[in-house]
Amino acid sequence: MAIALIGVLGGFLGGLFGVGGGTVFVPLLVFLKGFDIHRAIGTSLLIIIFTAIAGAIFHGRAGMVDWKAAVVLGIFSMLGVWLGTKLSLKLETVMLQRAFAVFLILMAIKLFFDKQA
Repeated sequence: MAIALIGVLGGFLGGLFGVGGGTVFVPLLVFLKGFDIHRAIGTSLLIIIFTAIAGAIFHGRAGMVDWKAAVVLGIFSMLGVWLGTKLSLKLETVMLQRAFAVFLILMAIKLFFDKQA
């Protein structure tokens, strides 16, 4: 039941805010299911396939997807995910969890104070 709830909540937040894997599913899996950070990250990377496809379809139908930019970014993101995964797997669990927490805090601060409309 907790897995289904995590799926619904993560999907809802992904559709609402355009976030997924790391920012939503990793914390939910760690706190609600007791996953260690490495397993949560790996699991979230698979989950995002489903949320990304569904979200892209719905936003695409509304004309809110830059398909060219998405394809180029997607291709280059494969290099980034390869490098990030190599580093992630070398980090101890506590160090990775702390680095992730700092990333979330910095993003929250940036979003809170950003004046762009």
